[in-house]
Amino acid sequence: MNWQGKTVGYALSGSHCTFAEVMPQIQRFIDAGAGVVPIVTSTIMTTDTRFGTSEEWQRQLKAITGNEIISTILQAEPLGPSKLLDVLVIAPCTGNTTSKLANAMTDSAVLMAAKAQMRNGRPVVLAISTNDGLGLNAANIAKLLVTKNIYFVPFGQDNPQQKPNSLVARMDLVVEACEAAIAGQQLQPMVIERFNYGS
Repeated sequence: MNWQGKTVGYALSGSHCTFAEVMPQIQRFIDAGAGVVPIVTSTIMTTDTRFGTSEEWQRQLKAITGNEIISTILQAEPLGPSKLLDVLVIAPCTGNTTSKLANAMTDSAVLMAAKAQMRNGRPVVLAISTNDGLGLNAANIAKLLVTKNIYFVPFGQDNPQQKPNSLVARMDLVVEACEAAIAGQQLQPMVIERFNYGS
């Protein structure tokens, strides 16, 4: 697909352990010619973890995209009227964000961006990363699976022995899932065997 002239909203919610996996995917969009607008939840702006500091992740996002980070509902709201985004991907999409999206709650920049995109009838792509995907959040994932204009990055159990309810998307398929979504299709197979299955 030719990404020249396309604008991707790349939203990150607080699954800090997957940030190192998603940064190269943002770079792939840039290398393919897309413009990328970074959008984040408040945890990324305020939380340091063993996976990296807030300052470092913010620096990387700005350096890769060349754009300022959208981190508040107020900043994200104009994405609706402007119809800026050709596709919005939430990668990683935590169980918390999945739950709120499925139940029409809007309390972060990421969720406001999703609401704006859905208002415009444009694709939203979710790359889930949740420890309860086969637990309480299974109902929310099911709800989103049948929601118009919502697509999923292929996902599977990442550690079924130690975390049997955990589901994580193949982050290296984010670009391909977005290409399919723009064409109105779900990238298949959607439920897959994760590359580190059984680890």
